[in-house]
Amino acid sequence: MTTILTDRGDAQVDARDGLKVSTADAERATGWTLKPEGMCRDEICVPLPAGTANDGRVDLAAFWRHLGNPVLSSESGDVWILGTGVEARRAALEELEAPDFTLPDLAGTPHTLSSLRGRKVFLATWASW
Repeated sequence: MTTILTDRGDAQVDARDGLKVSTADAERATGWTLKPEGMCRDEICVPLPAGTANDGRVDLAAFWRHLGNPVLSSESGDVWILGTGVEARRAALEELEAPDFTLPDLAGTPHTLSSLRGRKVFLATWASW
């Protein structure tokens, strides 16, 4: 058995020749389904490069790299990590917003984060423990 780790969690699959898995295992591990037009998830379908899907099996490592995502495996090939690509991580970070808070400066004057919106803020914190 081979373990695949993704942002969806982990899945145990029967992999051959690297990370060639059944279409059912591919869908269970990644959420992508093999269809005549390629690998599909929700409304998105990605055409597959030649040789990526044969005989009911999908080369998940090749497909993942084709998406521009990182792929890592253990030396023995029994654990694979299908990582999140740069664009998806960037989009997730762009949507993040720090919660509003108020802290005093060294002179005791309170400053609220939201009052600094639109400006660059460098915030250094530390703790004594």
